[in-house]
Amino acid sequence: MTVITTPAVALPPANPSAPIKANRRWGTPVAYVVAVIVIGLMLAPVLFIIIGGFRTNAQITTDPSGWPSVWNIGNYLDVLTGGTFWRLVGNSLIAGLATTLGVVLLGLMASYVLARYSFRGRGLLYATFAAGLMFPMTVAITPLYLVVKNLGLMNSLGGVILPQIAFALPTTIIILVPFLRAIPDEIQEAAFIDGCSRLGFFWRMIVPLAMPGVITVGILAFIASWNSYLLPLFILNNDAVFTLPLGVQSFASQYSVDTAKVLAFTSLSMIPALVFFALFERRIVGGLTGAVKG
Repeated sequence: MTVITTPAVALPPANPSAPIKANRRWGTPVAYVVAVIVIGLMLAPVLFIIIGGFRTNAQITTDPSGWPSVWNIGNYLDVLTGGTFWRLVGNSLIAGLATTLGVVLLGLMASYVLARYSFRGRGLLYATFAAGLMFPMTVAITPLYLVVKNLGLMNSLGGVILPQIAFALPTTIIILVPFLRAIPDEIQEAAFIDGCSRLGFFWRMIVPLAMPGVITVGILAFIASWNSYLLPLFILNNDAVFTLPLGVQSFASQYSVDTAKVLAFTSLSMIPALVFFALFERRIVGGLTGAVKG
């Protein structure tokens, strides 16, 4: 029997540094045109406010939508050197950090019980928290006002912080429960065998493993507190404890004649929230994706 062999063909060596070209399907030009138009419509009011802060009242009266003939930074300097803006930022920062801390701690502990323990009524309790998503703060603002008044928390940041924590808990629990359920039971059993207590397992294992979800709910709670307007409007009547959104409305009413300074104040008020969201936008998307996968 004759065996016929074919000569081996030498393949060129692979170049690990060569870029891998993936087949990407680019959208149609119409989609890009529509996207640019939508982005332009969204950014136009923001740019109008920012540029308007560099103009004078005379320029705004003469040409409301024009460019500044002379860029005037005096409006921004007046706002930054005044004490009103920084007091409002400080109040919003205190309310946001306290709300975030309360939401993360309470939400993580409640989610841990709902995700890791089996007891009668667990499904009903979880459904109750889920039903809280259907009741926005605007629906309960009147009874909430009465509760805060009876607690003696009117005109204080505590009267704003506590309701914000309560209304943020449903979203927090809905996001965190899938994270905690996805943690394998073998890890918990191994920790208990090594002598770890339930509380120690919670702090040493649960919190680090659920950190993506914790960061996500913390960011969402902070942004919601920073942008909150309706609740401070009902609870706060003293200028000394105004938060930033409420302070912008008060400043606009007080300096309604000085339109340029109002635009400058509004522009500076938008910057913290925009920067914060731009820095942590990937964290929010990653945390929500993890919650869906879990």
